Amino acid sequence: MSYRSKPSADPCVTTFDEFVRLANYSLMNTLNADPDATVDGDDHRPRQVFSGHFVPVTPTPLTEPEYVTHSGTFFQELGLSDDLALDGKFRQVFSGDISAAHEPMRPVAGQLVMPLSIYGNEYIQNCPFGTGNGYGDGRAISVFEGIINGQRWEMQLKGGGPTPYCRGADGRAVLRSSVREFLAQDYMHALDVPTSRSLTLYVSKSETVTRPWYSQDSHSTDPDILVDNPVAISTRVAPSFLRVGQLELFARRARSNAHPRALKELSMIVSHLIEREYKSDINQNLGKAYQLVELAKLFRQRLTSLVANWLRVGYCQGNFNSDNCAAGGFTLDYGPFGFCEKFDPWFQPWTGGGQHFSFFNQPMAAEANYYMFWKAVRPLLAEDAEALEQFDQVGRDFAQAMQEQIQKMWAAKLGLTEFNPELFETLMQLMTNSEVDYTIFFRELSHIPEDVEPLKKSFYTETSQQIDEQWQSWLQSWHNLLRNHGNLADISKNMKQTNPKYTWREWLIVPAYQQAMQGDYTLVKELQTVFSYPYDEQSQDVEDKYYRLRPRAFSDVGGVSYYSCSS
Repeated sequence: MSYRSKPSADPCVTTFDEFVRLANYSLMNTLNADPDATVDGDDHRPRQVFSGHFVPVTPTPLTEPEYVTHSGTFFQELGLSDDLALDGKFRQVFSGDISAAHEPMRPVAGQLVMPLSIYGNEYIQNCPFGTGNGYGDGRAISVFEGIINGQRWEMQLKGGGPTPYCRGADGRAVLRSSVREFLAQDYMHALDVPTSRSLTLYVSKSETVTRPWYSQDSHSTDPDILVDNPVAISTRVAPSFLRVGQLELFARRARSNAHPRALKELSMIVSHLIEREYKSDINQNLGKAYQLVELAKLFRQRLTSLVANWLRVGYCQGNFNSDNCAAGGFTLDYGPFGFCEKFDPWFQPWTGGGQHFSFFNQPMAAEANYYMFWKAVRPLLAEDAEALEQFDQVGRDFAQAMQEQIQKMWAAKLGLTEFNPELFETLMQLMTNSEVDYTIFFRELSHIPEDVEPLKKSFYTETSQQIDEQWQSWLQSWHNLLRNHGNLADISKNMKQTNPKYTWREWLIVPAYQQAMQGDYTLVKELQTVFSYPYDEQSQDVEDKYYRLRPRAFSDVGGVSYYSCSS
């Protein structure tokens, strides 16, 4: 499935009332509401949720909301006028005040409770009740679902205030984390990596919350000060926000016979997943069991391709648990993420993530998440032995499918049509020894240099004559392979569409959100523009500012080279 809408030639939605008429709520119309939910949506305290697929809840409005930015690219794809982002009623709703909304637009809590699993091990201790019935995305509220420009989209407020899943927290997001998520989603889309999308970003001019963070030039692993942060609400958009963790919840309830409708509710949410994310790719004339076999194949393909793309562009999710794994196979939840600058296979930006969620371990984390998906869906095939065996075989082949995607990706980064293990292993060792900048190195390699000197633009350390000679030997072997793969000019062009020139560098993001906290959004919008064209040669000023090695001053600095996901 493509997560790119076809851009409209001209905006076809210019008023808030026109936008509202696009509302169409498949989740609320086809799934079960929590039977213990309040009628008016006043459901803002932590509580256990025992049944149902969603909880109606009203967001908490920002006080004195101010426009920060919106995604002009996505607005154009949706056929929305840019002026809508400044429209009073539109801003009101997407800063949390739904009183301006009217039928058919309705609010609903966007995330159901999700049990936590890490590498295939089930946990419940993060739930405040010790049962798993109160753990979820506590500050996300879906306020819109509809069909726009031929595709179904769900729009979810991040930081919309407390919900039953807030675990005693305030349900707010700060401007710092909101700027990061907004920019990252736009950037990943421009990289052609499947992702949730950014719509709008509003900030309160008067409301703040206190969060732990890092002092200036701190070398502390954990945040060492408390900071008052402006409260913000960003709107993220996706075909759905269903996660592997949600499927796990209903499977756990079905296994334990938690209530009489448990197995039925599992079947309903899996069918809803197919409807929302895979309908166009699965033959609806197939029996239910064989639709699930196709679902397993398609999710495997999307997930393995996604993680290969993450490695291609240097992205590390940081905390790739099942509750952060979108069942639609795209990138979701930009909290503890980061992008690899100085090449390190075990790069991990989040202080709480550990090596098991590090850069090169993401394929293993994906396999663990896929295992939880397989385990959750499997009970629905219990009565069809033939379909069950096919379903199980899809799961058994995950590691092989993942390896094939990764090898295909590495071959493309090197301009080859086939993966060469010996060439690759030697390259990884040389990149490590020379401390290369991951993005700059592959971009410079895309020019197909014949000697090592142009590549030294990406080196963080001086190299010895011995290492230079090793580089020359590697380049010679690489060139020998390239000669069998076509015209070098065409290979170079393709490599430049695989290896971006501009990457996310946290030390360039920090000033943007720091200035935004003072009411200056200039850098945020500048980054939006640069990140919109990550593969292109841009102006010399942009190159001088954004295409360079990380200064030493930003090495080993809390909040820059690593960070807590507190937001």
